[in-house]
Amino acid sequence: MAALQPVRGTHDLIGEEARRHDHIVRTFKAVAHRYGFQDISTPIFEFSEVFHRTLGETSDVVSKETYTFTDRGGESLTLRPEMTAGIARAFISGGLAKDLPLKLCGHGPMFRYERPQKGRLRQFHQVDAEVLGVPEPQADIEVLALGADFLGALGLGDRVELKLNTLGDTESRQNYRQALINYFSAYKEQLSEDSLKRLDRNPMRILDSKDEGDRKLVADAPRLHDYLNEASRTFFDKVRRGLDALGIGYTLDERLVRGLDYYSHTAWEFVTTDLGAQGTVLGGGRYDGLIALMGGPQTAGIGFAAGIERLAMMIEPPAAPARAVAIVPIGEAAELPALQIARRLRQAGYTVEQGYRGNVGKRLERASKAGARVAILIGDDEIAAGVVKCRDLDTRAETMLAIDSLETALADHR
Repeated sequence: MAALQPVRGTHDLIGEEARRHDHIVRTFKAVAHRYGFQDISTPIFEFSEVFHRTLGETSDVVSKETYTFTDRGGESLTLRPEMTAGIARAFISGGLAKDLPLKLCGHGPMFRYERPQKGRLRQFHQVDAEVLGVPEPQADIEVLALGADFLGALGLGDRVELKLNTLGDTESRQNYRQALINYFSAYKEQLSEDSLKRLDRNPMRILDSKDEGDRKLVADAPRLHDYLNEASRTFFDKVRRGLDALGIGYTLDERLVRGLDYYSHTAWEFVTTDLGAQGTVLGGGRYDGLIALMGGPQTAGIGFAAGIERLAMMIEPPAAPARAVAIVPIGEAAELPALQIARRLRQAGYTVEQGYRGNVGKRLERASKAGARVAILIGDDEIAAGVVKCRDLDTRAETMLAIDSLETALADHR
């Protein structure tokens, strides 16, 4: 029988990789909390309608990538491919409109069935920040600043570039949408199959096409900025002035779009050249029409998500955990006193490793391999004298310490 393996596109987090993951989450939450965000955690699966309605039945995510299944009760459920839709559902089902404005942050696993590649897995992890109930551009500025400060706190500020665009308001987007339909309709025979499907329902998605033939047509397609009304231009100018005032640099990218109709105004990505083709490490946008589309009240929204796996490939290795104190009992009579000492030290804030079996030499060898700083040896003679033998595992120097004062005597090894 073949040995069990992880499912393709999934991976285990252990050791340094787990520490990188944890460091990113801790850093994100620390920065988000300073911005006044509160934690939210939504289920990893929802009724399929939550994602089908929000991401669009014809989108690649829904049509090709979601893990959708029928449960034993006959309900169609989908593992979440992203967090925003679940947070919007929680806002509606939880009756949170009375609590606006809301600033929410979360993290966890997402699921998409796609070809695994560098920085892109079928189970991957994201951090996520959302602001609900603030239609003013101040929210755009604050969320962008949060993203910049988060990346800066990870030491990546100089290795990413902020690309920024505006999608305009509903009127502007509708005018631009029709202009794209008119333009691409003249080239139907040259469009890829996917772009033909998007032409009437989601023409802005054609601008994202990776097909070489499509990209040649996109080069001469109408520009969104030519269809922005005055209100949209004013909104975007305020966002840009805010970023300038905060010293957050950016590059305008008119081809950076979000294809679904509930998106509006600001869209952005922090990108890097360090990861090859998978260059986006954090992306976001304003989605003022999303909650209304889902059946809730008209509510402004804006947010971003960042892939933890991609960030983990870029950051410096986090500091190793504190070196442990190893407790090594000598003889059966010392087993219970060793347990008591270990618990006391742990309660005092020490990292403690215990040897479970083997002679003293084997236990000391395992303690050294585990990276322990000192070993506390206790046997019959030590118990009788109320002391322990403390061996420095780096220098091999030994000292005798009183059992009753170990918490303070080991302070240098906390």
